[in-house]
Amino acid sequence: MTNAVHVGNRWIIGSRPRTLPAAVVPVLVGAACASGLDNTVWWRAALALIVSLALQVGVNYANDYSDGIRGTDDVRVGPVRLVASGLAPAKAVKQAAFSAFGVAAVAGLVLAATTSWWLIAVGAAALLAAWFYTGGPKPYGYLGLGELFVFVFFGLVATIGTTFGVAQQITALSIVMGCAVGALACALLVINNLRDIPTDRAVGKKTLAVRLGDQRTRVLYVALIASAFVCSLASAVAWRPFAALAVLAIALAVAPVRRVVRGAAGRDLIAVLGETGKLQLAFGVLSAVGLILSR
Repeated sequence: MTNAVHVGNRWIIGSRPRTLPAAVVPVLVGAACASGLDNTVWWRAALALIVSLALQVGVNYANDYSDGIRGTDDVRVGPVRLVASGLAPAKAVKQAAFSAFGVAAVAGLVLAATTSWWLIAVGAAALLAAWFYTGGPKPYGYLGLGELFVFVFFGLVATIGTTFGVAQQITALSIVMGCAVGALACALLVINNLRDIPTDRAVGKKTLAVRLGDQRTRVLYVALIASAFVCSLASAVAWRPFAALAVLAIALAVAPVRRVVRGAAGRDLIAVLGETGKLQLAFGVLSAVGLILSR
């Protein structure tokens, strides 16, 4: 019965729905940063959301494909992967990745046509970064640079890009809040890689967690969570006071931080991954509400 369920829902499983808040939050926060600015066109936020979601799904399928054909997912502690588990052929997963990237490209082209053609260059960079994270002969995700990609594209670019798409302005507020969003997105990846240190090390996948080691990776996770709240407070002091509402999300940070500090490992970190996702979503919603109330 379990196998039948997995097969029937394999494409949903492969898209990794629990990672989608990482795509929604920057658009939500970026749009909120645009509130109160002149010449806002709100329907363009929907295009930004399509781009962000499609990129996230595409990255997930691309990682599944690339890791699967390399054999680095043959022994996993985390959620099931399509290629490694045999739930879907590698070619089909690759096609799914490119289909998602295609959706992102089309929505991005429409957004560029209604704002600035410079967004095409940004979008092309995002697509290349998405594929070569684990794809190509020398994937940068295997060199410890995955967190940098996540911070830049699912933090700064997605947040600032949404603000620009809605209001055609790049503001200091969107940059600082993009850093906050990027920090939480990185925290998700750090937990994922912390969980996989033993298996990644065994197959020569030198993620940042493998390079730092167990203890320093745990310190990094806590620092990323803390930095997100520092950014929200800085935004409250400098621009929009109610941005401080995001601090209420600290209540959701207590459990995952405690688990990490106390040495949770292996399957126990799957729960931390879910809790961090909920924290990220709550932070995004509270930040958006606060930013809008302060406009």
